[in-house]
Amino acid sequence: MIHNFNAGPSILPKSVFEEASQAILNFNNTGLSILEIGHRTALFEEVLNEAVSLVKELMHLDHQKEVLFLHGGASTQFFQLPMNYLSKDKKAAYLDAGVWGTKAIKEAKRFGQVDVVATSKDKNYAYIPKDYAVPHEAVYFHYTTNNTIEGTQMHSIPNLSMPLVADMSSDILSRVMDFNKFSFIYAGAQKNIGVAGVNLVVIDKKFLEKSSSSIPSMMDYKQHVSNGSMLNTPPVFAIYVCLLTLRWLKQLGGVTAIETINNQKAELLYSALESLPIFHLPVAKEDRSKMNVVFTMKNEELENKFLSRCKEENMVGVKGHRSVGGFRASLYNALPLSSVEAFVELIKDFGNKYA
Repeated sequence: MIHNFNAGPSILPKSVFEEASQAILNFNNTGLSILEIGHRTALFEEVLNEAVSLVKELMHLDHQKEVLFLHGGASTQFFQLPMNYLSKDKKAAYLDAGVWGTKAIKEAKRFGQVDVVATSKDKNYAYIPKDYAVPHEAVYFHYTTNNTIEGTQMHSIPNLSMPLVADMSSDILSRVMDFNKFSFIYAGAQKNIGVAGVNLVVIDKKFLEKSSSSIPSMMDYKQHVSNGSMLNTPPVFAIYVCLLTLRWLKQLGGVTAIETINNQKAELLYSALESLPIFHLPVAKEDRSKMNVVFTMKNEELENKFLSRCKEENMVGVKGHRSVGGFRASLYNALPLSSVEAFVELIKDFGNKYA
């Protein structure tokens, strides 16, 4: 059995692979592949409508929220968002808690004023900044809920008066939270809800009204909403895989059920790492991510031996991001508890051997 700890694109439920592969050959017994159906046919409209409906249901969204499936990855939203809302005389506030926040800040500065209210760069992003003031004139406050590379996660929603914007790419639908508190949510699909190539965007109608219309149509959120995610040909197959994953999550019991499983996985792995002195957990304990567990070895000479052992036992995707080194185990929704249990056994055996 392969244990897939890749950070993204990442593991999907087995049932999703099976249904998606069948749809490539014969979608819903139509004799057509999902790859060749027209995007304006009733066949695809049913797919898109159900996917939107499931997002609203699973996130418990109110009637003020619009749901979009857009081309590209979350990095597209780094510039599309400020393109819609910033100008030379408008300011946005950003929290810099990792690589992805830094990239979002860089793009936003192309379109208007950016106030970086706090950063954890001083400690290589090993913690989430807590004490900061957000300027009242900011048109929105942007932060990343989970930092995939550094292994940190914000465990509460900031209580602010201005519109909240969140990049939820790596922990979307992994835990219960009040999604209605956000004016804008975006997430690349390839970690918890599907495959690469599509963005999930949730936008509040009042926030939508404030967006600019003097930008190219393909960048204009109003245009995408009025056209129901079909301003141009959408990524049909990617949206279909999202639908299958959303169905799987609902059948499992929804976000409440998966949060319980995710908590079990994270607790099991962190406890094992804490118990073995050869491993080091660099992230502040209160800010540890339940999606991406980052750790290193006190003796770097053992790292290659550990990676070789992981390869021998079919543990895939454990090597840390090139910018931080060490190791990273991604515990996304579709990763079964059994994979974490197998990884913990490996860790304990290796840790005791080289203690």
